[in-house]
Amino acid sequence: MASPVLQTGPHCLLLYEPDAFYTHLFSLLGLQAQKREWHITYFVSTTTFKESAKKGAGWLQVEGTPLNLFGLPRSRMDGRSIGCLNGPYRFALTNSKGDVAPNASAARLLSKLPSDSFASAAEAIKRANQVLWEREFSTRVKLLQLDDFDIADLVADHLEETESWMSAYFIGDGAVAECILRAIDRLNEGAWAGWLRRTTDLFWRAEKDRMIPLRLQDRMLKTTGESKFELKFSPHDLATALRQRAILPSLFTAFLVTSILPGARALGGCRQTIYLPLMRYLVSMGIKHSGDLSLLNALNEHSRPGAWGHRVLTPTGGDPLQEIERAGGVLPLLTKYGGHSLAQSSGDLASFTRDPIWAELSRHIASGSITRASQEWRWSAS
Repeated sequence: MASPVLQTGPHCLLLYEPDAFYTHLFSLLGLQAQKREWHITYFVSTTTFKESAKKGAGWLQVEGTPLNLFGLPRSRMDGRSIGCLNGPYRFALTNSKGDVAPNASAARLLSKLPSDSFASAAEAIKRANQVLWEREFSTRVKLLQLDDFDIADLVADHLEETESWMSAYFIGDGAVAECILRAIDRLNEGAWAGWLRRTTDLFWRAEKDRMIPLRLQDRMLKTTGESKFELKFSPHDLATALRQRAILPSLFTAFLVTSILPGARALGGCRQTIYLPLMRYLVSMGIKHSGDLSLLNALNEHSRPGAWGHRVLTPTGGDPLQEIERAGGVLPLLTKYGGHSLAQSSGDLASFTRDPIWAELSRHIASGSITRASQEWRWSAS
């Protein structure tokens, strides 16, 4: 309650994957400086393996070699969602030849990972992170990972409370939700295009191997194409489907219950610094449509809703396992990076400077089509 801050950047990655590791290290620096004891992360698991680039949840670079976390064939990775309950999954750390733990660092890591089998890749990674954190991060800070199943239960809690804003208005008769979805479409027709995509309508359909988009039509959530699934858009039916894991919350719905409504600060990546204020703008429109201005006032009082907190630290050499070995542990690494200025630690800001969507935003700012006074930007900070 003293520091309502949620790390939302690294998503579902093994702790030693560089994007995840240096983000957690950055959060640890802040938590230790503020003498806080809990590191709370939103562990997004509706993503896919991304097998083609040998990056993402199914891979880890160790001593310069890309290793397959679970020794999976390409057929079990392409397009597959890591949160689906289609296991079993066991850690293997195999190279392109199928060799298990082909170097010394990989062998040491594999010996520390759980040997159990897991129903989903996301569950395996989540459990492994807990084990690694407790064994390797010898600090007073405790780790809490909130995955999409946790968020599903949280959304269901809101929906089962019949007088809550989410149950009575956001779902309600569907009017507020439809208002927000139309506003997303308008954003994508103008200067803010691409920042907040309508990939699915508020929830995903969780099938055996992948997450399927849902579309809200006539107060029903429906899949399209070969998949045939329909769900009544009502608090009771949605809560039941969430409890049964038939559906999972979209990123917008997850941010609604973890950050926007409770007023928790979210630390995320370079794009989140734009799309989170836009999400808050959409919620403000929904609140106005519902007529509950007291909630609008509460939203207006949340003065520091988010900040850049992912990929802030640029590695100074090697992969995380090698850096830890050279430094003699995680605590010496914290001291090392804690002595850097932000300018030193953040490198060339490639996430901003090499991302075409930021260049497009710059052009809109230069032309005046986006300004500090733009209504969509009002909710960046109050």
